[in-house]
Amino acid sequence: MNIISGRCIWITGASSGLGKALAIQLAEAGNFIIASARSQSALTELALLYPGKIKILPLDVSRNLDAKETAAKIRETTDYLDMVICAAGICEYEDDLKFNPDMYERTLDVNFLGVVRVLNIAMPLLKKAQTRPQFVAISSLSSCVGLPRAEAYGASKAALNYFMQSLRVDLSKIALDLSVVRPGFIATNLVKQNDFPMPFMMTPDVAARRIIKGIAERRFSIDLPYRLSWLLRTWGFFFSAWCAWVAPRITRIHQW
Repeated sequence: MNIISGRCIWITGASSGLGKALAIQLAEAGNFIIASARSQSALTELALLYPGKIKILPLDVSRNLDAKETAAKIRETTDYLDMVICAAGICEYEDDLKFNPDMYERTLDVNFLGVVRVLNIAMPLLKKAQTRPQFVAISSLSSCVGLPRAEAYGASKAALNYFMQSLRVDLSKIALDLSVVRPGFIATNLVKQNDFPMPFMMTPDVAARRIIKGIAERRFSIDLPYRLSWLLRTWGFFFSAWCAWVAPRITRIHQW
């Protein structure tokens, strides 16, 4: 199996959950990590675990991100990037069919446009990579089929999937590998708000190991766990049946 080691990797959303697990495992494997998130205190605690291997770069990938300032701060640490992993994300649900544009805007701003902003900053540094560069985006299996209350979250991840697919076409003659990771339920703070069954739940450590394996193999599509992936993709293929038989049992909306 291929091993990811000796690379300079920028990870967003690295202060907790899946992003933190990825940062820890990749640092342990001998990579230099630039760890970004909104919480400076959480990032500081992470860096103390691996002195010299993790450099913190607090930032918010939303519209508040200052691209020029962020690029300058990265260049204070390195003049190249071998890999970028976009793991920052938020989740808000459509609970009452009010279709609040602010909620949709927040979700798309972080989960989709945040990835575009990071790529915009990283591209000049990826071009100078010391090995064949990679850009990794964390999406979600929720984009496989319409799920209750997930209009905003699922749409943001579906947009990200399409963006990465289109980008793969435009980069087909360019030495930059892409990976789209679509995990299911991972035991992080992001799912603590969920009050519904979450099958095949994975810990961040287990999910990170499987993701790193897929990245090391330079796979474009990395879905996990496979059981949930196949189930949701099958229902997505038979979407009319999903809406007729399954949706009425899981939605909470019964009237306007």
